[in-house]
Amino acid sequence: ELTIACRNLKLITRSMRPLPEKYHGLKDMETRYRQRYVDLIVTPRAREIFVKRSLIVREFRRFMEDHGFMEVETPIMQPLAGGATAKPFKTHHNALDLDLFLRIAPELYLKRLLVGGFEKVFELNRSFRNEGIDTRHNPEFTMCEFYWAYATFEDLMNFTEQLFAHLALAACGSTVVPYQGQEIDLTPGHWKRLSFYDSLTEIGGHSPDFYNNYNKVRNYIRERGEKAADSESLQKLQAKLFDLDVEDKLIQPHFIYHYPTEISPLSRRNDQRPEITDRFELFITGRELSNAFSELNDPVDQRLRFEEQVREREAGDDEAHSMDEDYLRALEYGMPPAAGQGVGIDRLVMLLTDSASIREVILFPLLRPEF
Repeated sequence: ELTIACRNLKLITRSMRPLPEKYHGLKDMETRYRQRYVDLIVTPRAREIFVKRSLIVREFRRFMEDHGFMEVETPIMQPLAGGATAKPFKTHHNALDLDLFLRIAPELYLKRLLVGGFEKVFELNRSFRNEGIDTRHNPEFTMCEFYWAYATFEDLMNFTEQLFAHLALAACGSTVVPYQGQEIDLTPGHWKRLSFYDSLTEIGGHSPDFYNNYNKVRNYIRERGEKAADSESLQKLQAKLFDLDVEDKLIQPHFIYHYPTEISPLSRRNDQRPEITDRFELFITGRELSNAFSELNDPVDQRLRFEEQVREREAGDDEAHSMDEDYLRALEYGMPPAAGQGVGIDRLVMLLTDSASIREVILFPLLRPEF
């Protein structure tokens, strides 16, 4: 045995609990997440994941700054929860006797900065959504949102390919990365681009005659065990159809673009087809990693979209967008044509560390209280 000839000993801390035995370590998953401090001591892979996460965030920030973006900070507590369709967390400010919401996205504040003259801004931010927990979702999560004046959603596709390739090289040493037994090719130029409606046909296997028939789509969704209220529009049902039959098949990088206008309340309408928007979502390994679009900068159109969202909220949709009069006022001063994007940092780290669950890449994921 290794023996130390000790002449002096000073106790610097008490260790009152034994660590898990060294041959098997800490195997119970909930214990690993709940007692991350022990997990980090005895599980080398856990340490490696969070070292790599730090590197990924650092390189993300460096890439943005090297491309002329300025990092900014916007409010976490907001009088209105905007910038996405999600159910927020609510809190109360005692001194002002004011109800506030934890932000679901920084989008509307970042676009106010475009109005103010900052043409390339980004924020690495914590956002909060009062939703379910699973291998892809944690109510508190990290993302990066960035906005680029005089760019389009197509510019962001090219930019995203370069960004992800840079991060893959920094974190993995290659643009081809392993994920759960598969090889994911992030090499720029290899990414597929497919319109939303074409994806329903080419990947989902549904003809236009089917996905444009309200009753057929609604009944099919119900047969698959999902909710489909009679009040939901055809476009919302088509989005559910996409979730059921397309999303989990998008293993290699796919840009799915030209989403219906009705489910894209902040996106710019397409010039040729106003029923769709210049928007894309990025899917890799069967999950969404990013959402981006050419920004809607017409205050009249934006007000009409908000009014429709308010009607949906009054009809019972608690994820619909609220009316934001100050944001509309900002648009009335004039926001330059721009494109904006949000990238889920946690899911990106999952991809680049070959992690199957979002809890593997968050140091302290939300769990039910133990005591």
